[in-house]
Amino acid sequence: MAALRTALHGRLVPALPLSFGSLRNASSFKASDLVIERNAACKPKPDPSTLVFGKQFSDHMLTINWSAKAGWEAPRIKPFQNLSLHPATSALHYSIELFEGMKAFRGVDNHIRMFRPMLNMARMHRSAERSSLPLFEKEELLECIKKLVEVDQEWVPFSQDASLYIRPTFIGTDPSLGVSHPSEAMIFVIVGPVGPYFSTGSFNPVSLLADPSFVRAWKGGVGAYKMGGNYGPTIAVQNEAVKRGCQQVLWLYGEQEEITEVGTMNLFIYWTNEKGEKELLTPPLDGIILPGVTRQSLLDLARTWGEFKVTERTMGMKELLGALDSGKILEVFGAGTACVVSPVGSLLYGEKKYEIPTMQNGPDLAKRFHKELTDIQVSAGPPREGGAPPREGSGLLVAAAEEPAGRCPQVGATRDDMRVMRKKFMLMHHPH
Repeated sequence: MAALRTALHGRLVPALPLSFGSLRNASSFKASDLVIERNAACKPKPDPSTLVFGKQFSDHMLTINWSAKAGWEAPRIKPFQNLSLHPATSALHYSIELFEGMKAFRGVDNHIRMFRPMLNMARMHRSAERSSLPLFEKEELLECIKKLVEVDQEWVPFSQDASLYIRPTFIGTDPSLGVSHPSEAMIFVIVGPVGPYFSTGSFNPVSLLADPSFVRAWKGGVGAYKMGGNYGPTIAVQNEAVKRGCQQVLWLYGEQEEITEVGTMNLFIYWTNEKGEKELLTPPLDGIILPGVTRQSLLDLARTWGEFKVTERTMGMKELLGALDSGKILEVFGAGTACVVSPVGSLLYGEKKYEIPTMQNGPDLAKRFHKELTDIQVSAGPPREGGAPPREGSGLLVAAAEEPAGRCPQVGATRDDMRVMRKKFMLMHHPH
C-alpha cells in the first residue's frame, strides 16, 4: 500500500511535447502576497442530501489579474461576486480561456483534503501554454487555492456522498477584437458543494449513443486540453443522444471509428482479450484524449495491484462490437473528477442497441476502483502501523477546527448545531 500511496501522490501525467511560446513572465504571483477580504454576510449552507452538481457556490472567490505591462498582481480572496468584463473581452469572442475541475473532501478524521491537485495544476499550465495565456508557478496557485478552501472550509460537506468542487478558470480579458496574444488576463477560482454528477445517482449505469457523424476532437487540435471550446459544441450532440433514448455520448474518431471518450469522461474497458487474459484497456493520450486525473489514478491503482494486464491503446467499434458479441466484454465504465467512476449499461450504434454486461458482472472492478478512490479521498480504511493516517493519496489540505471560530456555520446553524453535526459525522465512521 505504501507503493500505492506514493504512486497516487506523486505520479504526473506526462506533458505533451508541443510548445506554443506562451506569454512567459519572469515572475509569477506569490501566495505570500495573498490579500483576504472576508464576506460580512455569509449564505446558509445547503443540506448535503439535497445537493446537485454545480448549482451552489461558497461565500468567497479567488482572483489574480495579469497584464503585459505590469505583470501579475497580488492574488485576492474576496466575497463571491459577479465579474465586470468589457464587451470586447477576448475570452467572450475567441474562447481564449481554459478551466480545471478539482475536489476537496472532508475525511472521516474531519480533515479536509484535495485529491492529487498538482496533476490539475500541471494540466492547467499546459492548457495555458496552448491558449497563449501567461504562465505561472503551479505551486503558488495551488497554495492560493488551498487558502480559499480553508477560508470556506465550512462549505465542505459533512458527507461521504458529497464534496467541495473547485473550479479554477483562466481567461483573456483584454478589450480588443483583434485575434492575438492577450495583453490582459485573469485567473479566478470559485468553489461550491456538489452531490452526484448524474441525476441517476452516483453508481447507476448510463446508456451511450455512438454516432460516427459527430466528432469531439481530432489530431492536431486541442482535445487534450481543458478548454471550454471542447465542451460547448457537445451539448447539441448530448441533446441528440437524449432524443434517441441515451444519457451520454460515446465519441468516435477516424475511419476506424476509434472509441475515445464517454461524454466528459475517460473510457475504460475490462475484458478478456484475444490471448484469454483479463485486461483493462483505455485509449492512449494521443492528442485527442484529455489526460484525466481520475484516469491516471485508475491506471496507477491497477498497475499497483498487478492482477491483470493494463493497456493504453486504441480500439475501434468493430473490435468492440465483436468482443461484445463473443462475450469477452466484462465491464465498461467512464471515469472523471465529477463522477469518479460511472458504469455503462448499454450502447446504441446505428439502429441497434447493444447490452453491456457491466452490472451483471458486479461490476466488481468498477466498484473496487470507486471504493479505493473514495476511501483514499476521505482517508478511510483500517488503521496503519504506528498510527499513521489510513491512506495518503489526497494530500492534507487543512485540519477542520473544533469550533467555527467566527466562520459562517453550516446550514445556517448555530455553533452548537455545528458541533452536533460534526459529532454525528464522526460517529458514523467511528462508532466505537
